[in-house]
Amino acid sequence: MGRALAGALLAAGHRVTVWNRTPGRAAELLERGARGAASVAEAVAASEVVLVCILDYADVGTLVEQGGGRAAWQGRTVVNVTNGSPEEARAMAERVAGLGAAYLDGGIMAVPEIIATPGAFVLYSGAPDAFEAHRELLDSFARSVFLGTEPGRAALHDLALLSGMYGMFGGFAHAAALVRSEGGSVAEFTTTLLLPWLTAMADALPPMAAQVDAGDYAVTGSPLAMQVAHDSIGDVSRAQGVSPELFTPVFALMRRRVADGHGSEGFAGVVELLARR
Repeated sequence: MGRALAGALLAAGHRVTVWNRTPGRAAELLERGARGAASVAEAVAASEVVLVCILDYADVGTLVEQGGGRAAWQGRTVVNVTNGSPEEARAMAERVAGLGAAYLDGGIMAVPEIIATPGAFVLYSGAPDAFEAHRELLDSFARSVFLGTEPGRAALHDLALLSGMYGMFGGFAHAAALVRSEGGSVAEFTTTLLLPWLTAMADALPPMAAQVDAGDYAVTGSPLAMQVAHDSIGDVSRAQGVSPELFTPVFALMRRRVADGHGSEGFAGVVELLARR
């Protein structure tokens, strides 16, 4: 991902200095015109904006130490797109501010291959002045979305979006296992049936989101009690030799919501079992 981001900056005409913990990994970027730094301190000194993209926040802290003291960081903007928690983002924002630098925490909603394409976007939170000052540079990566001054918001929304993605992937894996259990083509099923179905069902998400915000889960279509009257997906999965373990937790929550007296409501009410307001 770091190479993809640096490559996007180069393609947009920005002057880029790169440093990598593993020697040799920046060779392609150097061939494209990037300048190589021999140390973290040299990389920090080279630019007003310091972009950090590594595995975790513990290593970010180490790099900040290697970058030098307050004199080295004073007046710079740190853009940290390392994946982590809201609490880690808040702590890093405080640490960077103590060094006299502005801080933006980022969540990259893309894989490296789609950086700098219309399908990618990056979440940011933290110093608003720094975001506006460097918006053009940040837009080199993808569409930039600023979520506010609270440094942890980008990390929280990043993980929330990933949870939605993995939920979809989990549904696909279960569906694929069912189709394959009868010798069917998963590719054909996915293209001709699953994608159109999921696309149609995606239209239900905004109304459900409005219900969650309002706390009103009244439904005119399919009430939860009807949806859990039979465990058809679980029963058929077991009969086909397919593990229902991806579906079972969701079904258990639906049943629990009905048992709590909310059988006449829609699926969105399950949110109340996960995090009560």
